[in-house]
Parts: sequence; C-alpha cells; structure tokens
Amino acid sequence: MKPSPITPTIPLDQDGIHHSFLRLPYSRDDSAWGSIMIPITVIQNGDGPTALLTGGNHGDEYEGPVVLQELTVTLQPEDMNGRVIILPAFNHPAFRAGTRTSPIDQGNMNRSFPGRPDGTVTEKIADYFQRVLVPMADIVLDFHSGGKTLDFLPFAAAHVLDNKTQQAACVAAMQAFNAPYSVMLREIDSAGMYDTAVEEMGKTFVSTELGGGGSATAKTIAIARKGLRNVLIHAGILQGDMQIDPTVHIEMPDDDCFLFAEHDGLYEPMVDLGDTVHAGDIIARIWPVDRTGIPPITYRAKMTGLLISRHFPGLIKTGDCAAVIGAAIPS
Repeated sequence: MKPSPITPTIPLDQDGIHHSFLRLPYSRDDSAWGSIMIPITVIQNGDGPTALLTGGNHGDEYEGPVVLQELTVTLQPEDMNGRVIILPAFNHPAFRAGTRTSPIDQGNMNRSFPGRPDGTVTEKIADYFQRVLVPMADIVLDFHSGGKTLDFLPFAAAHVLDNKTQQAACVAAMQAFNAPYSVMLREIDSAGMYDTAVEEMGKTFVSTELGGGGSATAKTIAIARKGLRNVLIHAGILQGDMQIDPTVHIEMPDDDCFLFAEHDGLYEPMVDLGDTVHAGDIIARIWPVDRTGIPPITYRAKMTGLLISRHFPGLIKTGDCAAVIGAAIPS
C-alpha cells in the first residue's frame, strides 16, 4: 500500500510537550501548494500506556474540542506516566466549517474507515489514523454529541463485541468515564466507523454522546472534563482518585429502539429527554407545513424505556431519526 501523504511536524514518541500539526498536502484554487494543517499535541513521560484522544470527528460537536484544547495547555509531563496524543478536531475541515461532514469532499469521517492514502481528503485522514495513530494506542476516547440535528441525554458508550474480554475492557472504560448515563450503544450502521476500526484492532474504545443542537453547555463540558480525567486515571496515565457519581445504565436491545420519520413536517416532541415512555405512548407528532386544518401524524414508542435521543430542529424530513429509546438496566 502507498505511504500516507500526511506528515507529523512533531515527534510522536519523545518525552516532553509537543504542539504542532499533521500536514496533509492539498492543492486548491486559493493555494496551489497548500496543505491542511490538523492541530495535534503529544505529551509523553516515560514508557507508560498511550491514550489517543479525539474530538471533532463530526465538525458540529463541541464538548470534545473544548476539553481537549484545555488539556493541551494544562497537562504537564511530570503529572503523568506514558503518552497522550490529542487531536481536538481530527476532521479539521468539517470543524472549521461547523458542519458534520467535510466541506471539501462531503466526507463523513465516521463512515470513512479504513480510508485510503490515495483517496479523498477525508479518506487520507482516516487512513493515517488507521495505519499510524490507532496502532500506537492502548485506549481510545472519541468525543461525540448530537451536532445540529440530534439531542442526547449525556452518556458514555460502549458496544457489544464478539471478544468478551475486549468488551469488558471497553465497558470498564465507559464506567470510568462516569457520565450521568452509560449506554451499551446499538449503531444503525457500523460500516466504516472509527469505532469499528479501533475495536477491530483489539483496542479499548469509549465514546460519548453529550448533548446536541450544534453547541455545548457548561454542564455538558463539565461532564466531558470529568470523564476525560477519569479515563486517563483509569488507563494508568494520571494519578489520583476518579470522581464517581451515580450513573444510569442503559441497553439498546434491538432496532425497536429507533423511530424514523415517514413524513416531512413540523416536529412536535411529546416527551422530553430522560422521560419514561411505554410501548404505544405517543412520543412525537408531525404537523403539515403547507396547509392548516389537517391533524398531525402521531409516532408511538415501540418499546418501554427512557427517551435518550430526539430530533433537534423544528422541521423534520422523511427518513430522519425522530427519537431513540433505551431500556434502563436494573442496578
């Protein structure tokens, strides 16, 4: 396979603090010999474990970029053992544009793995992670939230895996993150996901969904900050005691968790995030937008549980995810 066109402008394996870029050549109208410069920080002290910490997988999700930027200016080598590789916004073109996907090639980073060294810009970045950065890591933390189109209860997530030893390690990292909710996450489509690529390498992986609406709040940033510190302590990179608060454990047993819109229109939520719903309850109504005097279409829960996610904008289109329900696991 061809070598990656991406070059790190700092060492990835030396003690100390190193701030700079991953440089990806990108010739374009406004810069014939230009490059995409993806900010990266590597902080290392000795031969300990490596954590790969990422935000901005989707460019309109902000808790991860905030707390990872903060980590680059607060973490000192003497306070740690091992190495952290920090990329606050690894789909940097999407992050700069404030969009879910890259404005350059419309690439969804979380559907572009394993990538290609001779592919699109998004595929080249994915390939560099696949072949260079992820193999270095012992544990991977990838921050997500709902972006502009979804809103979530703040949760950390792990996946059901065939390798139960690896699954147990991922669940332990999820529990260490200690968000208010901890979810065994069912993906609609896992093909091409960063999560899948990391897990297929046998790595410990934990992700999050920490809110949404294309912004962040003080509350969700505080959850991200605490969770980040907890995970680094759990990994043996930081010393200290984890801050552990009560969490609600949730599973997603089957596809009945998901409710998709079959109509365009004005979205009316009938329950709020965190509310308990029962099978058959109305959880949303969709009103017509082009005329009056017509009743709304009702959408009912297919299972009993908690509303953990909902469509965020006021208007909804056919095919949009309208709501997601999870089942609380008795403690």
